[in-house]
Order: sequence, then structure tokens, then C-alpha cells
Amino acid sequence: MIVFSHANSFPASTYAVLFRSLRARGFTVRAVDKYGHDPAYPVTSNWPHLVQQLADFAAPEIEQHGDGVWLVGHSLGGFLSLMCAARHPRLGGHPVKGVVLIDSPVLGGWRARTLEVIKRTQLVGSVSPGKVSRKRRAHWPDAQSAFEHFAHKKAFARWEPQVLRDYIDHGTRDVNTPQGPQRALDFERDIETAIYNTLPHNLDRLLRRHPLQCPVAFIGGTESLEMKQVGMAMTRKLVGKNHPERLIMVEGSHLFPMEHPQQTALAIEQALGNLATGPVAPR
Repeated sequence: MIVFSHANSFPASTYAVLFRSLRARGFTVRAVDKYGHDPAYPVTSNWPHLVQQLADFAAPEIEQHGDGVWLVGHSLGGFLSLMCAARHPRLGGHPVKGVVLIDSPVLGGWRARTLEVIKRTQLVGSVSPGKVSRKRRAHWPDAQSAFEHFAHKKAFARWEPQVLRDYIDHGTRDVNTPQGPQRALDFERDIETAIYNTLPHNLDRLLRRHPLQCPVAFIGGTESLEMKQVGMAMTRKLVGKNHPERLIMVEGSHLFPMEHPQQTALAIEQALGNLATGPVAPR
């Protein structure tokens, strides 16, 4: 079983094309639809409650399925998967078999210490992606207007059309406003911003206290700015220098799962095969 965790601001329903491709390859896929929106799991520094949300969602799913689990996540979801595997090496009475980070380069060393200082001085909102998300447009006259808005944005124009349509159909909702009926983002803008502004600065310390009991693979985008900004030193250490097959690249930006969902599904299948049995040749 794969338990998949989404990137910040993109509900799991955005990944429907990817999930269908994974299921066609024989995988069972389950996913939390939206992190940060359940009051029982608030957004706080270093995301402990979001990690618990993942663990609490995954445990009964795994228990019912009766097997171990692969934790797979994109961006935010990759970090949550990694932290969950560290804190909860067994879920639902079964082991976490491995973690696949999808363009989730792990922050450590001096970069992590710098982030910690920035968070303490309350300057994080001026340097994190939250400075953009807090001003993000959140309402449109209707769903088609929302679709056209995103389709004309450079980043979203690269998405497979059905993925963008899924995002509009399931990642926005009809609302009533003083100006009348409108279409609004379903992932609250303030929550997206809070997640960005509480990025974990303690991953290296967490992993020292709770050493992983499962292997890790990484799938990155060939044009990912996040990989360049964060660096790959700690990620390569987690993957293991003796396991180059566990680091896979897919054409595209940080959002390559939306741009190339079928290729992403193939890369996930390859990564899981590498974690389970050693190197496997792509089909």
C-alpha cells in the first residue's frame, strides 16, 4: 500500500491522474485530502500535528489492508512522510517499508540553523514562499474563470490539462460572498501561508533522535529550483551513497507530478522496486 501526501496548497484530489496510473500498476493508494484544515491537527512550528495527522490516517488504512506501507509524498508531503517514518516506524501494526521523497530536498546543516534563526526573529514571512501565498488570488466568478486564470500562468500552463481540470474541479469550491456566488480555493490561503512559515528546521536533529528504520528514495525534477536552493547533501546522505539507483530524476519543475503524472508514476514504481529489491530497469 502507498499512503501519499500532497504538496502545500494542492489537495490530494489534484493528483487523481497520478493515482490512477499507480493503481493501474497494481498499487493500492490512500491519501489525506488536505493537511492543516482539521482543527484537531493545527499548523505549528516544525509540523508535529500534521505528522500526527498522517500517522492517524495511515494506521487504520494499513491495519485494514494487512501489510506494510510505503510513505510517498510530494514537497510538504515528502517531509511529513519522512518525519512520520522516523516517529512511527510501525503503523497499524505493520512496518513502514520505505519513504519516497518527491522533490522534497531535506534541509540540514547551516541552512537549517539559518531557518531556525529567521523563524525566531519573525522574519520568515518575508523570505518564505508565504510572502507570495498570503497575497494569492483566492476567488473567481466561476470555475471556468478559475481554470482560465491558472491556465495562463507560466507554472500551471505546463500541467497536463486533465490535472489542471482536476485541480479546478476538486481544489476549488462554490461559495457565497457579499458580492454573490463565486468560486474559491478550497485550500485556505492562510493555512498555506502558515505551513510555509513553519517549515521544519529540526529534521537533522529529529533523525538523530529517531533514526530511520527503513530506506529512503528521492525523485527530483530536472528543473527544480527547490533542489538548487536547499541543496542535496542531506538528502543524498539519507538515500545512501552506495545506492545511486534510489535517486531518480524526472523531466520538469518542482511540480513535475502535475506536468508528467504518468512518468511520475513510473518513477515511483521504479523507486519502490529499488527500495524493495535493489536496482530495477525502467520499463
